[in-house]
Amino acid sequence: MKISVLAENHAGSLTRAEHGLSYFIEFEEHRILFDTGQSDLFLENAEKIGLKIENPDYIVLSHGHFDHGNGLEYLDHGNLVCHPGCFVKRFGKNSSRYIGLKNTMEELSAKFNITTSADPWPLGKKILFLGKIPRSTDFESVNTTFILENGNPDFVEDDSAIAMILPDGLFIVTGCGHAGIVNTIEHARKITGVNRISGIMGGFHLKEIDVQTLETVRYLKENNVRHVLPSHCTELPALTAFYSNFGIRQIKTGDVLEF
Repeated sequence: MKISVLAENHAGSLTRAEHGLSYFIEFEEHRILFDTGQSDLFLENAEKIGLKIENPDYIVLSHGHFDHGNGLEYLDHGNLVCHPGCFVKRFGKNSSRYIGLKNTMEELSAKFNITTSADPWPLGKKILFLGKIPRSTDFESVNTTFILENGNPDFVEDDSAIAMILPDGLFIVTGCGHAGIVNTIEHARKITGVNRISGIMGGFHLKEIDVQTLETVRYLKENNVRHVLPSHCTELPALTAFYSNFGIRQIKTGDVLEF
């Protein structure tokens, strides 16, 4: 399996960065574009590293935030998979800044074949979109800094991820991890029947060294997760806990990781 980092908060030597996330996943015969960042930067960086990303099997949207899906504007066709809640109007609680997707579902339907599913949805024989992730732990998805158009708290119920079945266990790719990393892994385990976790990569949405961060670290250590690769919205204080416990590397645009 190969994952190329096309949009990310940190820049590589030949590529630019932005606040956002986009990965190109090559797994067996499957080619998946996972998120598109907030601009056309993912296309620019793909060209810079010599990666052809035209005509992926699927474009998967992890959730409906601008920094993960506004890059869809720069694509003209494809099979798009996402949770049906991705297109709600959402805002920052404190700033009232709009943080949802720029394009509506109706606008995107003009050029994409869109599949919305709250249930797990197969992208291939050993790779699937997780659909709605249950919030089961008592330390994840407890607070939120987002609100919906009606003013109610927005816990990003559309947050999802991808799981792949590798020879040494599940490998999970997250966009922001709003549902919680432990919740995401436990859901992937339940729906695949695979208990061993090979790795997890993507945004962990952890900010501080707090209960959620420490419990996440403890869970990953107890489950002997080999590849722990937090990026994007995982902020420096929380990252120090992962550096201390897993010796992680910083993910940058232009990185190509093979597992």
